[in-house]
Amino acid sequence: MDRLLKNAATLGLTPWLAELRQLLEAKQQFISQVDGKGKRYLGLMERLFAVQPSNCDFNSDAVRIGQAQDISAQQRAELTELLHQLDPWRKGPFSLFGIEIDSEWVSSLKWQRVRDQIAPLCGRKVLDIGCSNGYYLYRMAADQPQLLLGIEPYLTFYFQHLLLQHFAKTPNLYCLPVKFEELPSLKRYFDTVFSMGVLYHRRSPLDTLVEMQNCLRPGGELVLETLIIEGEEDLALCPKKRYAKMNNVYFLPTVSCLKNWLERTGFTNVRCIDVTRTTSGEQRETKWMQTESLKDFLDPDDPSRTMEDYPAPLRAIFVAEAK
Repeated sequence: MDRLLKNAATLGLTPWLAELRQLLEAKQQFISQVDGKGKRYLGLMERLFAVQPSNCDFNSDAVRIGQAQDISAQQRAELTELLHQLDPWRKGPFSLFGIEIDSEWVSSLKWQRVRDQIAPLCGRKVLDIGCSNGYYLYRMAADQPQLLLGIEPYLTFYFQHLLLQHFAKTPNLYCLPVKFEELPSLKRYFDTVFSMGVLYHRRSPLDTLVEMQNCLRPGGELVLETLIIEGEEDLALCPKKRYAKMNNVYFLPTVSCLKNWLERTGFTNVRCIDVTRTTSGEQRETKWMQTESLKDFLDPDDPSRTMEDYPAPLRAIFVAEAK
């Protein structure tokens, strides 16, 4: 967090520096003095050793930081234990000094659907809303953007990122433990905004889309991935209580409905670039994520339906431009 404030002038963030400083100081104080999980995770970070990875590879399906020979057997055992203290690892995979982190989601599959369908990221200022541990940020880093800023309020994922970045030290990559609505306006600042797996958690999705447009420069690009339902009509499903055992899913639109949402909130050149049904080949339980996963969310007698008898998860990716 301090590194972002230090580089604010270089990054063109000076107009929002006071707001950012106030926000991040409050977050630091809460994590270090109030939140029990935050205090525990800070203790874990103090146990990290210093080592320079021999190389980093952000172009492969598994984000690779260092090689096995960069650390000793004792360091590998210590690091493996620390990594498991931060379970569950939902996004990945990662290879950290030869430790293979097989995450719940095979996130490389989603990145393959996105990367060739979007504007080149070289030299761009990029925001990733709900970035988790930063898997996609590292994949984006291979394209040499000017700035990569991720926001992730869930502390387990935020500290996963801090651990990875402790070793990777990617200079133009930052992650903040904040919600999207807590950020200063950053009006017309970003060239690209990613929102992958967030919109269905928002009580007011159209208001969220307006906020996303406001932080994009004219002609900037939104990359949006969200749960949808099949159908040709302009309709959205609002689950009664839970969807796939999640109690914070509010709206699942059809492709046509989501296209209307984007256009009504001012986006242009709206296009759906992918629709994919989620399978156990992409989301599953591993030793790095031993709680319930996709198979536990579906009706065992009919995997085309969720446990609540809604259509099973189907995801669409949209790309649109800001006015």
